[in-house]
Amino acid sequence: MGGPLKLFEVDRLTYRYQRQTALSNLSLSIEEGTRIALLGANGSGKSTLLRILDGLYFPGSGLVRFRGEELTEHNFSHDAFAYSFRREVGLVFQNPDVQLFNPTVFDEVAFGPLQMRWPKSEVRDRVGEILERLRIGHLKDRIPHRLSGGEKKRVALASVLVLDPAVLLLDEPTAALDPRSQSQLIDLLVEWGGGAKSVITATHDLRDLEDIADRCFVLDAGELVAEAAPGELLRDAELLRRTNLVHAHRHRHGGELHSHPHVHGDEG
Repeated sequence: MGGPLKLFEVDRLTYRYQRQTALSNLSLSIEEGTRIALLGANGSGKSTLLRILDGLYFPGSGLVRFRGEELTEHNFSHDAFAYSFRREVGLVFQNPDVQLFNPTVFDEVAFGPLQMRWPKSEVRDRVGEILERLRIGHLKDRIPHRLSGGEKKRVALASVLVLDPAVLLLDEPTAALDPRSQSQLIDLLVEWGGGAKSVITATHDLRDLEDIADRCFVLDAGELVAEAAPGELLRDAELLRRTNLVHAHRHRHGGELHSHPHVHGDEG
């Protein structure tokens, strides 16, 4: 019998924004049905990697495969490949304003299924179901750009989850959410698809790491510097400090100066 099926394979990937290198000679492999955390401080390259995995950017050098098929502009020019990929893989951006453009919340969530030519009755039922699941059914007639930051985040997530993709890519999903909304979102992601889906989360927040991930990749200045299980990673204080995922907070006890690592929360 063969080993686990490969979902994504990244081989010696380099990507640059004009003269600035965002990812450098990056190689990693992600298996089907796993929950992955891409960890790194701001500017580490994790958001760029998510966009490449979603076929929005393409490597300057190296390659990326999805289930054995290379992600290239040429392949996405074929409707059959593009349709199949977009049906299977969904990305939720960190800033929901990038994603929202329809006149109402209902139209926003219905947009993807309509593009996929689902029957209108099925679209209506599915949209209603996902809005209720994300506790935003009461917003269905509202204008997305007039919602709060947390409400926009839920609408953006609903617009992706409505298609029930096999692979969910999330860029800082709990940013700009209040603690209760963060907890509800984490619960949803843990339960989503009965644990059989693949979820890849880019984050610098370590607090829920063991709930959302089976495996972690740590990026620093566009390079892969570590791969580990969440518990193992959280015990590596030196790595976390070196990659700016925690900072040392100094204070005095009985006249002596002590230093303790503090986890970064959502910082915007």
